[in-house]
Amino acid sequence: MNAQTKPDHSKWDQLLILNVSKDGKVNYEGMIKDSPLFYEYFRSLSDTPPTEEWSKEEKLAYWINAYNAIALKMIMDNYPVKSINDLHDPWNQKFFRIKDKRYSLDEIEHQILRKMNEPRIHFLINCAANSSPKLWNMAYTAKNVNEALETKTREFINDPTKNVIEDEKINLSQIFEWYKDDFNKGDVAAFINQYSTVRINKVPKKSYKQYDWGLNKQ
Repeated sequence: MNAQTKPDHSKWDQLLILNVSKDGKVNYEGMIKDSPLFYEYFRSLSDTPPTEEWSKEEKLAYWINAYNAIALKMIMDNYPVKSINDLHDPWNQKFFRIKDKRYSLDEIEHQILRKMNEPRIHFLINCAANSSPKLWNMAYTAKNVNEALETKTREFINDPTKNVIEDEKINLSQIFEWYKDDFNKGDVAAFINQYSTVRINKVPKKSYKQYDWGLNKQ
């Protein structure tokens, strides 16, 4: 390992600013053109894994950025594709190396991020799909991740393309179906009420939007 003990997220920040729009759409051709910088960042993630001394914020920023970078790399390596689901077993490919161990997207999400007891991570990780939470055109860092957890959760919940919320009826992203137990121990309405501009007052009629796995490209 090099002398650097933590990754430099500024390279990722630069890539996202250049190639991701404010509405979260990715210029994959541009990202591929900038692949030398991308691979430099990707290597720095592999070479500078979290340690017990890192703060929770540093670990969150690292693993969220890693997840998003891995999903992007899978698309870049196979571009053009219409969906991440067109790839062979994208969730279980052990794509990310740290020393002698390799990790898949599923392992990072379920075995690492979800075990950090922070349900709002679901609104920061992006799997290159149209129905995913928007890919932020900035890197997550220890300094901004707490504010981002708050703002990105609020943004996602109040985005009418992702969720339609009325006081007695809700039509939600399937994220709330798949990960129900992560949100207020299954009380999804109570979790949503912390962020929604429309308050759910009764036990609502609940339905879920069909998840659009189409590629989040510009």
